[in-house]
Amino acid sequence: MEQKPHAGNLRSGRHSEPGRIYLITTVTQQRIPWFRDLQKARRVVICLREAQQRGLAETLAYVLMPDHLHWLMSLGGVDDLAGVVSGVKSTSAHRAGHRIWQAGFHDHAVRREEGVVKLARYVVANPLRAGLVERLRDYPHWDAVWVGGGEDGSNNLLL
Repeated sequence: MEQKPHAGNLRSGRHSEPGRIYLITTVTQQRIPWFRDLQKARRVVICLREAQQRGLAETLAYVLMPDHLHWLMSLGGVDDLAGVVSGVKSTSAHRAGHRIWQAGFHDHAVRREEGVVKLARYVVANPLRAGLVERLRDYPHWDAVWVGGGEDGSNNLLL
């Protein structure tokens, strides 16, 4: 596998702070759109929920695009950021039966003045900006804590 010349820079200066909100972005190997497959996509979503159930991270919002994940989360106190993200990636890949994820991830420690809800709206609106759907409720792989699901399990955030 070819290494990117600056891939190590993604890890330099990374600091894990329990309770801090982070925006995580991670992509699939060679940007293969694995998550067009509903079963593979749902496995990733289940892994995010399991990380929350175990107290590793509180998911505030996420969107799983065909070839990448944006995850807005608050880091729990049990593990470090790299451990939580690599755990979700390795578990979802194991359940899929093959490598899915590119090594590494990008993280952004969210500052108070950024507006978490505004950032969450930006995250979940990715399918709209990418032209995958005309209405967010038509995209199946997203959620946000500020949104109540409908009776059919769908989200109803109006953007």
